[in-house]
Amino acid sequence: MSKQRQALSVLIVSTLAFTVCFMVWMMFGVIGIPIKKALDLNATEFGLLTATPVLTGSLIRVPLGIWTDKYGGRIVMTILMLVTVPAIWLMAYATQYWHFLAIGLFVGLAGGSFSVGTPYVARWFPKNRQGFAMGVYGAGNSGAAVNKFVAPALVVAFGWAMVPQVYAAIMLGTVVLFWIFSASDPAHLVPSNTKFSDQLKMLKDPKVIKYCQYYSIVFGGYVALSLWMVQYYVGEYGLDIRAAALLAACFSLPGGVLRAVGGWLSDKHGAHKVTWWVMWVSWICLFLLSYPQTNFTILTVDGPKSFHIGLNVYAFTALMFILGIAFAFGKASVFKYISDDYPGNIGTVSGIVGLAGGLGGFVLPIMFGALMDLTGIRSSAFMLMYGVVWVSLIWMYWTEVRRAEVMGPKATEFHLAG
Repeated sequence: MSKQRQALSVLIVSTLAFTVCFMVWMMFGVIGIPIKKALDLNATEFGLLTATPVLTGSLIRVPLGIWTDKYGGRIVMTILMLVTVPAIWLMAYATQYWHFLAIGLFVGLAGGSFSVGTPYVARWFPKNRQGFAMGVYGAGNSGAAVNKFVAPALVVAFGWAMVPQVYAAIMLGTVVLFWIFSASDPAHLVPSNTKFSDQLKMLKDPKVIKYCQYYSIVFGGYVALSLWMVQYYVGEYGLDIRAAALLAACFSLPGGVLRAVGGWLSDKHGAHKVTWWVMWVSWICLFLLSYPQTNFTILTVDGPKSFHIGLNVYAFTALMFILGIAFAFGKASVFKYISDDYPGNIGTVSGIVGLAGGLGGFVLPIMFGALMDLTGIRSSAFMLMYGVVWVSLIWMYWTEVRRAEVMGPKATEFHLAG
């Protein structure tokens, strides 16, 4: 019973730590808007600003996953959070564009916390509950939504510089709580003679590459849209920052919180089935979101008639809400694949897949900005995402769906019966 209580304590405090780390990681999604105005940035520069923390948070994931396997999640997570505190505080004193980019790289280390907590939490639970446990931990993604509630209130009341100062204090408090209520178990460590190069050989596995592609959508897309949505609402629908952040949270909140439900569904129905449905739902939502605001005129027998087609703010928010749920389930199901296929190497593989997802979250906002500067169409962001989902659906069909039908037991039975 003591071990169960310890596992529960580790899960709760790790989820709290990840929520705070994610809130900090997504900070530019809100404070970037007044910074963009003050520095007169274009859409591409804004995309780079919001994406910079995502870069370091992604690149650090593989080594962090390996160190977690080797030294344990408790010590690695504590040091990681502690290192980010000075950088978060310094953000309040930045005045030039390059200051924000440079400090953002150090703040971004907080995003690496995912590949520390995932293997750390998973190893405290039996195999049949690992999907749920990783899903609960992954619900810390809802830090993106917490940021959308907290940061706009601070920006309006005190100015954007107050946000990093408050976040630095919250991070410091979280470090203390995490150290007190977490635990370590030497049995969870990978033997110390495992080499860095040996673990990186997982990159040659085609299944790992495929899971990277899936995760670049469900997590990379989630991060990118969480960073992009507040300014999208402000620009497209003319909302103020608080209303925009509140509506943007309709995507971020289910996209984080419901990850635990995705973990439970993956345990029950299997990673493949959940991921397949996630991709189709995402494909439909992104197709509808891609359609730009359009005015057109038709010559009728009674003369020219003008029409307008485009999503209003309510329909847009409803679709984003559904997309957030799909991404939440998908984030959990991809990691269920990993715990099923690589039980002895969860840290390394989750680090590699997390890196791919994070890099998706880095590249996409920059591409969103570049496409908007190039075309002048805001919904071009969704057109890009729609194309990426197509790639995953085709890949999944050829490697899993079609193979299961043509070469699996059911296909064999069909041929024998015939």
